[in-house]
Amino acid sequence: MSEKGEVDLTGAKQNTGVWLVKVPKYLSQQWAKATGRGEVGKLRIGKTQGKAEVSFTLNEDLTTIDSIGDKPTQVRAPREHPFTMQTVGGQTLAVFTETSSGQSEEKSDIGGPDKVALEGVVVQRAECRPAVSENYMKLKKLQIEESSKPVRLSQQLDKPVTTNYKPVSNHNYNVEYEKKKKEEGKRARADKQQVLDMLFSAFEKHQYYNIKDLVDITKQPVTYLKEILRDIGIYNVKGTHKNTWELRPEYRHYQAGEEKSD
Repeated sequence: MSEKGEVDLTGAKQNTGVWLVKVPKYLSQQWAKATGRGEVGKLRIGKTQGKAEVSFTLNEDLTTIDSIGDKPTQVRAPREHPFTMQTVGGQTLAVFTETSSGQSEEKSDIGGPDKVALEGVVVQRAECRPAVSENYMKLKKLQIEESSKPVRLSQQLDKPVTTNYKPVSNHNYNVEYEKKKKEEGKRARADKQQVLDMLFSAFEKHQYYNIKDLVDITKQPVTYLKEILRDIGIYNVKGTHKNTWELRPEYRHYQAGEEKSD
């Protein structure tokens, strides 16, 4: 943000409230394809038993995903995206905008003080998640395949490498990694959406898992993993599948009582 100019606090004076919503990456990419002032979707806000229910429906024209990485696809983005509402907590969050006075974007750093304005204060936080559907599962499969591609490729050399390197007991980056690993613990927490993707992918293969297997699959701390599982899963305390987790009915895409196998 520029140090020049004054801050317009009109938004604060008007007590303008805004929502801070986290959305999946593919959704923001699809929005970017919208032309002009075209509609990107519809937001529905309702109440059930006094509890707010919010969902976003993506415009049908923006559901086509042409490619993932460098691979052409024919997959379609999910349309329905229910919101998970969250509290702001003890934080005070605000949204600011910055525009160059009388300058184009290409010349924003030449002359004229920048205008900084307070658009509003965050009164609600939420997470926009895709509803589990056939389209969503196809999309996640392609994304997982893309992320699994090796970043290093083998290459044939025309002549042998003659540069000599002295052996060392341990490389600096290994020492730094081990130090960081000890400081952060054996397992570092991944982004919640990444963990959800891994869990949904796992439950595609089997209906039931014990917590040890899910820890091995996600490489996440047990406490953190259980927090996420409580949002999407059911823990069986008795019966044939005692001490195992399975998806809640609203997240399942297979028929109840039928376990999928490899």
